[in-house]
Amino acid sequence: MPAWTQPRVAPPTLLPAAAGAIVIGVALPIFLLAGWRVSGWGIGAVLWAGSEALGWVLTRLQGRTGNLAAAGVVAFGMLFRAIAVMVVVFAVAVSDKWLGLAAALTYAAGYSAALGLQLVAYYTGPKAGVA
Repeated sequence: MPAWTQPRVAPPTLLPAAAGAIVIGVALPIFLLAGWRVSGWGIGAVLWAGSEALGWVLTRLQGRTGNLAAAGVVAFGMLFRAIAVMVVVFAVAVSDKWLGLAAALTYAAGYSAALGLQLVAYYTGPKAGVA
């Protein structure tokens, strides 16, 4: 079995969330210097923070229960996170395409930073079941 297919321990989520927040924070001066609308940055930042907060709640729910119903709630919640962000960005883009693009780019930057760091932490972390 290749090494990258080995099950591993779930990485901590605090550092990736902090990296995403830093990227979102760095995006604000870029928006200001480029003369782009700060409201697009604000929408994307709020969407990212809300998605991270919901993910944090769902992660805590998943760890405290061991039954199948809780796993279903967690799965639905994770799916709802992505759909809710897409619906809001789509609704904003329908009303103003440049505002929607700014919100989508801001959210995508924060999400990509957090996801990238989580993937690095996962694949460099210890294998599951190994002390």
